[in-house]
Amino acid sequence: MQLFSLVLLVPALLAAASPLSMEKRQVDTSSHCGQWDSVTAGTYSLLLDQWGESGATSGSQCAQLTSLSGTTVAWKTTFDWVGGNGVKSFTNIQQNTGTNKQLSAIKSMQTKWTWSLSSSSIVADVAYDMFTASSAGGTNVNEIMIWLANINAGPISAQYNSDGTPKPVASNVNLGNHTWNLYSGSNGANNVFSFLPTSGTITSFSADIYPFFTYLIQHEGVSSSQYLTTIQAGTEATSGSATLTTSAYSISIS
Repeated sequence: MQLFSLVLLVPALLAAASPLSMEKRQVDTSSHCGQWDSVTAGTYSLLLDQWGESGATSGSQCAQLTSLSGTTVAWKTTFDWVGGNGVKSFTNIQQNTGTNKQLSAIKSMQTKWTWSLSSSSIVADVAYDMFTASSAGGTNVNEIMIWLANINAGPISAQYNSDGTPKPVASNVNLGNHTWNLYSGSNGANNVFSFLPTSGTITSFSADIYPFFTYLIQHEGVSSSQYLTTIQAGTEATSGSATLTTSAYSISIS
């Protein structure tokens, strides 16, 4: 009886322990520095995406995953860019499931993001970056950004104030437990809508971000028949040296 019980108990203990331990073994925590390097972890991919590096006089960027627990991922990236005025990179975490749905078919997009930045002597932002298209996997029509930090940077805007600062198309919009100014413009390829906090930075964000899409549908002419094709979250770095550390990030679409 004792041997029989032990035989039953050991597999049960292994089964209970294996998902988390297997998950940790599957995470590549090494540093990656290539222009287009990517690392997969669960439903996410860490993308270096140094699309504008040729605009820098000098510089580089590296990134690495640090952990994955269930649907919560942690990661960090260090950049050092010198010269040029344009964005050099958008190192980010991309969600690989739940996309290519029409906006009208989505009920919620629950997300949490806790992060820190080692320096404010930079030009960068920390933001969600999402795209919609007229068909699943189609060409981007709209880019929707939710900026949690604006560090000496600025959004794309079709309108500017007399002092040269971007002019919002809507002010003091209450969404996701915070207040935002909305900017609208074009990057030459698609429409860009950028929600920026009315003041300060948001280093611990927890909200359903689908209402941001609802707002654009109701007030800015975005069609609910558009397909959500891409969801990313990271830092657009233009110049300076800093490390962005994400201690916890998750997103779930339903």
